[in-house]
Amino acid sequence: MDNKKVKVISSYPSFWDYWKEVFDYRELFWILAKRDIMVRYKQTIFGVLWSILRPLISSMVYVFGVNRIGTLGENSEIPYILVILSGNILWLFFSQSLMTISLSVVTNNNLVSKVFFPRIIIPFSSFFLGLLDVIIGMCVFIGFCFYYSYIPDYKVFFAPLFIILAYMAASGVGLFASVLNVKYRDIGQLIPFVISFGLFISPVLYTTDTVASHWTYKLFVLNPVTGCIDAFRWALLGDAYAFNWDSFIPLLIFCFVTLFVSIRYFRKHESSFVDYI
Repeated sequence: MDNKKVKVISSYPSFWDYWKEVFDYRELFWILAKRDIMVRYKQTIFGVLWSILRPLISSMVYVFGVNRIGTLGENSEIPYILVILSGNILWLFFSQSLMTISLSVVTNNNLVSKVFFPRIIIPFSSFFLGLLDVIIGMCVFIGFCFYYSYIPDYKVFFAPLFIILAYMAASGVGLFASVLNVKYRDIGQLIPFVISFGLFISPVLYTTDTVASHWTYKLFVLNPVTGCIDAFRWALLGDAYAFNWDSFIPLLIFCFVTLFVSIRYFRKHESSFVDYI
């Protein structure tokens, strides 16, 4: 008697069957994550050093611009490089995760068109690529903390929670974009354009306090990146930066609503990817 198991592939499995299937393909998840990290640094002269240079150089340029051209850093209680660096680390993580997730299905078209597996593994495998940059960026931040004799308090242990929320926010938008990009390649051009000015409407170069009295504040705190950076700075900068519930509550709502809806949208369309790739 043949005891081989027969796998039945459904076009739209139930919730539990779908996530069980994703778990069954967990090895592919790690393979894709490892491949993305290897591809990023393959044939580069500086290798992983780029993960140090990007946040370090950009933060130093921002501090120079803020202190020499503007006056935003004059009243800071702690060295402004720590304020800029904490915001810049999270901004780079969010923007790169959004970009990678949005383009993930199209850039893996050979895999999508030839092998069956839950396609949602592809965008989520980008998490560790961004996480590696965050870990290296945090090493740079700790180096500056030693230099300025600044010691973060117990709230630093909450930092991973806000990194996960930043990834959830990026995934909530990125999954929609990844599906649309399969059919409409304009999305691949639109996302970098949106990210390029997203830096200036998010509190990377400045703090949320500087716009608290402006009429745009109620719109400003609706930006999910604002909630991520505010919470991340609260965790890293101690008493110098108060927790901002005005931006954190919209962030929570944005993360859970968009991620839930975007996963359903992705599942609904993933079986048709091969028709357009």
